[in-house]
Amino acid sequence: MARKTVLDLQSMKASNQRIAMVTAYDATMGRLVDAAGVDMVLVGDSLGMVVQGGENTLAVTLDEMIYHGRCVARAVQNAHLTVDLPFMSYQISPAQALGAAGRVIKESGCQSVKLEGGARSAPAIQAIVEAGVPVVGHVGLTPQSVHGLSGFRVQGRGQDAAARLIEDALAVQEAGAFCIVLEMVPAELAAELTAQLHIPTIGIGAGAGCDGQVLVANDLLGLDSRFKPRFVQRFAELERPIIDAVSAYVVAVREGSFPAEVHSFHDKRGPAVLARVY
Repeated sequence: MARKTVLDLQSMKASNQRIAMVTAYDATMGRLVDAAGVDMVLVGDSLGMVVQGGENTLAVTLDEMIYHGRCVARAVQNAHLTVDLPFMSYQISPAQALGAAGRVIKESGCQSVKLEGGARSAPAIQAIVEAGVPVVGHVGLTPQSVHGLSGFRVQGRGQDAAARLIEDALAVQEAGAFCIVLEMVPAELAAELTAQLHIPTIGIGAGAGCDGQVLVANDLLGLDSRFKPRFVQRFAELERPIIDAVSAYVVAVREGSFPAEVHSFHDKRGPAVLARVY
């Protein structure tokens, strides 16, 4: 099975095939979601919250994104791999954005980069695309702007806000992005955007009218029962089985039933000979 390309993903929109994207942060999860048949894997700066335990994504560095991107790239063989540009790695100037994108592509081994923002990010997107690097856009709730947006809130409600969001999405498309994430926007608006845009839309909290959907692997697997946003469906509940398995290991260690003979190695010379050797 060949790795999915930009043209493959755009052809999926043209033929009304839904795109499945999953966010992963390490080689193990990358291998598993790739084996499950996802079309795209995103190494998101959400790792600042999911992996690092932070309150938001703002502290994640470019080096950290490259590191996690490289880990996932080693395992993903079939899906298209995209990596986020973190906060303040592209906002200063198009030249800065191009430098950051170039590092991510060269040092992580991914196939595209993703960045947030609509019209304000269009010059950065254009510079990156003109250098030959594919870009995934991101509008609606943009987590790197969490303070400016007064929290993680639905965007695009009301006529004026919807019009601004449409303008942003069109600006991202015009700048050359091949795909765009729509996060936490009304389903009706997301469906309208999907009909207007010729590039695929990937929704998260944006209803069923998008060309595809994205969820964090940890969320869809139910690894943290404390995290219960409306837009997440848990396709498994793995938190409890993992806790139970580790608890069973702890008991086995403490009672001495692990390791058993089958888990042990031996030296055929025997303990008396070994005592003289050491």
